[in-house]
Amino acid sequence: MPMNITHKKQAKVIKISKTATAYEYPIMDTSIHGVVIGINGRYPEKGRVVNEKVVELGFVLEGSGKIVIEDEEISFKKDDQILIKPNQKYYWNAKATLFMPCTPAWYSEQHKQLK
Repeated sequence: MPMNITHKKQAKVIKISKTATAYEYPIMDTSIHGVVIGINGRYPEKGRVVNEKVVELGFVLEGSGKIVIEDEEISFKKDDQILIKPNQKYYWNAKATLFMPCTPAWYSEQHKQLK
C-alpha cells in the first residue's frame, strides 16, 4: 500500500469566522482527517459549537487560551493537547494555532453552531 502525503500548497484556506481560519488538507481517508486551525479571539463569536459524530484532538502548536467544554473551563498553552468528544458543546477564547486530527474524518453536516 503506497504512502500518502498532502503538501501545504494543497491545503484549502477556509475563513470560518472573523476569529478562526482553517487550513484544510485534502481528505485521503474517511477514517481520519487533519486540519490546522488559527484562533484569534472567541470562536464561535456567540454560543457554542458541537460535533455530533467526530472526536477532535487539538494539539496546541503555538499560543494559549481557554476552551469551555460543557461547563468546564480549561486553560491551555503551547504543547498541550485537548480532547473533544462527540456531542460536547464548546467554545474557544484564544490566540493560538492548533493541529486537529478528527476521527472519523470531519464533515460539515455533523458540525452545528448552537445559541
